[in-house]
Amino acid sequence: MDTTMPKRRLGSTGLEVSAIGLGCMGMTYSYTPFPEKKDMLELMGKAVEQGVTFFDTAEVYGPYNNEELVGEALAPYRNNVVIATKFGFDIQDGKMVGVNSRPEHIIKAVEGSLKRLRVDVIDLLYQHRVDPNVPIEEVAGTVKDLIAAGKVKHFGLSEAGASTIRRAHAVQPVAALQSEYSMWTRQHEQDIIPTIEELGIGLVAFSPLGKGFLAGKIDETTKFGEGDIRNVLPRYTEEARIANKTLLDLLHQFAEKRNATPAQIALAWVLAQKPWIVPIPGTTKLHRLTENNGAAAIQLTVTELHEIENASAHIKITGTRYTEAMEKSTGL
Repeated sequence: MDTTMPKRRLGSTGLEVSAIGLGCMGMTYSYTPFPEKKDMLELMGKAVEQGVTFFDTAEVYGPYNNEELVGEALAPYRNNVVIATKFGFDIQDGKMVGVNSRPEHIIKAVEGSLKRLRVDVIDLLYQHRVDPNVPIEEVAGTVKDLIAAGKVKHFGLSEAGASTIRRAHAVQPVAALQSEYSMWTRQHEQDIIPTIEELGIGLVAFSPLGKGFLAGKIDETTKFGEGDIRNVLPRYTEEARIANKTLLDLLHQFAEKRNATPAQIALAWVLAQKPWIVPIPGTTKLHRLTENNGAAAIQLTVTELHEIENASAHIKITGTRYTEAMEKSTGL
């Protein structure tokens, strides 16, 4: 196993993970066409070899088959990895049909996740999306009971607001908040990041490469597969892709200076923001995995960070990250 990947601590609950994790969603969900299972088993093995100890999945990815895939792939490395999964949606006939964080539903979801992941305890359990019909104190209390029962180690929230985080944390300490954060999605800097910093909660940054855009391989001519979520996202219309090239130009400029790739600079930027932020880029390709993990070795200087900040302040990102309907229902 490679020990060169630095480690980071998520929050004050003692959860230590590799500085860069691996988001596994795209292996079976959201980004078609899906790769062969054997290739993904191999990819996750290679990730461990490269020092990745943090893997992210969810009950709803697939649904269910993503957890099964992750469980199978990581069974040989169980004692050396941290597996995060999520509850919080109703699933009917293989489809996600709305949020559900009722206590009995959480307990049932955890039993299913334990089996599929082939583990005795879930390292990090997130509420996938806030359920407006269930007080967050009840959710946190249920997870607290699961922790006491030895079925869960750490509690997390995803895309939750500052007051929700505070209320949950008062009942059961939150180890990590998983939310979207990247060079083109920075709204959480206003009140979320200061809140979790104050409370001692880590940030797990999903889509740190803007669903692939910041890697610099997508342009206005790129066609996405049928069923690929990017076909419906406002930030991925042809016009938006043309307009948002300005940010890519900035990334290319710094990548050339550092003999790196735009993806590595984008990830290095996320890592440089706070020592308790861990990006979890997703990929299904081995060369991308290796490229992404290489970002852990790139430390942007204070000067470079200032230069990026000053240049990006003049760049207006075109397109919202989700449609209005998605924002109202679940996001993802």
